[in-house]
Amino acid sequence: MEISFPLEFIVYGAAVSHQAKRNDAKDEWKEKVRDAARASLGDPHFASIGRITVSLFYFPSEPMTGDVDNIAKLVLDACAGPVFLDDRQVERLVVQRFDPDNLFKFSSPSRVLSSALDGNKPALYIKVSDNPWEDLV
Repeated sequence: MEISFPLEFIVYGAAVSHQAKRNDAKDEWKEKVRDAARASLGDPHFASIGRITVSLFYFPSEPMTGDVDNIAKLVLDACAGPVFLDDRQVERLVVQRFDPDNLFKFSSPSRVLSSALDGNKPALYIKVSDNPWEDLV
C-alpha cells in the first residue's frame, strides 16, 4: 500500500544528537523514531521512492542548550526504511525548536501537531510530505 502523505507523528522524550558520545543512546533514539513512524504508517506499506520534505518541530521541557540542527540526522536515518528508501530523497528539511517560554501560536494546527503542543514534553513532532514545494509561496 502507498503511504498517504502528509505523514505526521510524535516521538516523546529528549531528542538525541548525532554528536552524542553514547552509541547505545543514539541507537535507542533511532529505534524510538522508527517505531513511531511505523505505528503511524500501518501495515503493509511501501516506502516512498519519491521526493520528500521533512519538518521537525522540537518541544523541549526546558530551554534547549544544544544545537537544534544536531537532532535531524538521526531522525532522517531512522525514517530511511519505513518511510522513504534513502535520506538522499529529502529535498527540503525544516528544523525548529519551541522552547517553553517561546511557543508560537499556530493558526490552524493539525490534530497531531495540537497533540504535540498540548501534550507531555519533551516531544518531537515529525511531518513527512511528498511535496517539496509545500508551504513555499
